[in-house]
Amino acid sequence: MKEINITDIENIRIGSAQDIENATGCTVIICENGAPTGLAVMGGGPASRESELLKPTANAECIHAVLLSGGSAYGLDAAGGVMQYLEEKGIGFDVGIGVVPLVCQSCLFDLTLGSSRVRPDKSMGYSAAENAYKGNFITGNYGAGTGASVGKLCGMERALKSGIGAYAVQIGELKVGAVAAVNALGDIFDYDSGKKIAGMLNEELNGFADSEEAMYKLCIPNANLFVENTTIGAVITNARFDKTQMNKIAAMCHNGYARSICPVNTTADGDSIYAMSVGDVSANLDMVGTLGAVVTGRAIKNAVMSSEAAYGLKCSRDIV
Repeated sequence: MKEINITDIENIRIGSAQDIENATGCTVIICENGAPTGLAVMGGGPASRESELLKPTANAECIHAVLLSGGSAYGLDAAGGVMQYLEEKGIGFDVGIGVVPLVCQSCLFDLTLGSSRVRPDKSMGYSAAENAYKGNFITGNYGAGTGASVGKLCGMERALKSGIGAYAVQIGELKVGAVAAVNALGDIFDYDSGKKIAGMLNEELNGFADSEEAMYKLCIPNANLFVENTTIGAVITNARFDKTQMNKIAAMCHNGYARSICPVNTTADGDSIYAMSVGDVSANLDMVGTLGAVVTGRAIKNAVMSSEAAYGLKCSRDIV
């Protein structure tokens, strides 16, 4: 197994657009030829678009883009810009009188940083798609990770800045990679070593507290603690699978979340993972699903370790 760049996976383009001042952005993964795609949602509060297309009973066998976005449900407007850009390039499902680009989207909640009134919109989605053809994808405080943060159980004053990350590997001809925008309620752990690398700060703001332990001590429900979360991502492989198989792979990739984030998949998280098949390499489903969890976990680590302090929040590198 060797590490590769996420953009070394063929048949995809990844681009971001962001509003740094207002702490929000979006990241798009485009497959011009269409990708059989699955989706697994384990969190209880998702904000998503066109999810029904990915069910095995839906007619569409492929989609053309996955958009990861800030802005909570308001950010769903950004997919219209991706559609417009792809339509202009003639990319989409042929309906006889033109094409309809099939764009699925999930959003995270970043409204507590920057301006809550500024969210990804159609113009930003268009810019992200345009940038995908310029090869501008950067990890850290960009795209869907611009306003991301982690460790928010005891409020934003003890949270840590996070962002968007990526990781990919190759075994023979097989390539598997992941992109993750990490905006978790809980703490973040190194997938391989189990060491805590980000999360809720202690009262002195110079080290980590324990979000799981703090959750056990909660005696009174407080809805305000649970509105600022959601980790969203996509696993991409050049292995050939159909939509039903990709749904199973997406579910297996949540093991990467479970090993890297705690608490995770709460009732007010929207934790979601897409899985996209963009090639024709023959591979074993269970092997790709297991490897997908690995690259997901490592993309989460990359997200927090490549982020920089911003908006009054420290970053992992200030603490670790």
